[in-house]
Amino acid sequence: MTLTELKYIVAVARERHFGKAAEACYVSQPTLSVAVKKLEEELDVKLFERSANEVSVTALGEAIVRQAQSVLEQAAAIKEIAKRGKNPLAGALTLGVIYTISPYLLPGLVRQVIEHTPEMPLMLQENFTVKLLEMLRTGEIDCAILAEPFPDAGLALAPLYDEPFMAAVPTHHPLASQDSVTSEQLKSETMLLLGAGHCFRDHVLEVCPEFARFSANAEGIRKSFEGSSLETIKHMVAAGMGVTLVPRLSVPKEALESTSKRKRDEEPFIKYLPFEGDAPTRRVVLAWRRSFTRYEAIAALRNAIYACELPGVRRLS
Repeated sequence: MTLTELKYIVAVARERHFGKAAEACYVSQPTLSVAVKKLEEELDVKLFERSANEVSVTALGEAIVRQAQSVLEQAAAIKEIAKRGKNPLAGALTLGVIYTISPYLLPGLVRQVIEHTPEMPLMLQENFTVKLLEMLRTGEIDCAILAEPFPDAGLALAPLYDEPFMAAVPTHHPLASQDSVTSEQLKSETMLLLGAGHCFRDHVLEVCPEFARFSANAEGIRKSFEGSSLETIKHMVAAGMGVTLVPRLSVPKEALESTSKRKRDEEPFIKYLPFEGDAPTRRVVLAWRRSFTRYEAIAALRNAIYACELPGVRRLS
């Protein structure tokens, strides 16, 4: 058996589809299928049950795929040890970031990395939390910036910062005349939320459970819209379709400037309001496989993140 064959069976187990697995491995489907069949014949076991609509992993196949993942990680670790012996910061670092963090953190982070560790360029992957966790397990990415909570995957974690949420309301909305807002005041509003799969949607419903509890009640949130991104949701708020919650780093700097500092033609369409008292927050962390050996690269990445401005968040060490 070869590492390539092990990579193929891990991909098939993940995708549950030979065509998608071949695409993920950048090979043709016949090439992948032949390699998988060859491995099954060598092991004299059936790894996958094939049907017209889907591919499932056999019970024995599950155990073999888990071991294959471990072998691939160990093989990758050999390369990393060799790199580390020369220069632990030399070579690209593959970083995954969730959708509701990447647009607001990456511009500053990339600048910091270019300035301080140009020999360690970042290869970036933007995706959902569940997908990034899977990519971490299979070694497709080296580390990821995620927001807790997420399923325990046996990863090493380093807390980065606690980020408060703010309410975003149209400037002509009655709440826009206030300096702050409460969760109680938001219950009667049309709440615009991200679609299923976005962890920020779950974070909002977790820290503000009333949004879920009253969502089907005529006296509470009248309707829930689903947008493809936070920026799309903001445009909907600006258009007066409802209100939403956003993480602090997504709030434009100019939106928090006093009215006297703005030019007349730069009046915003959205008012961002902090919460009264203890604001709901999310904890942002850096995660990586415990078998990953480029410790200095992880440390350099953390230092680059801490060197970013990060307005309004509480940095953690």
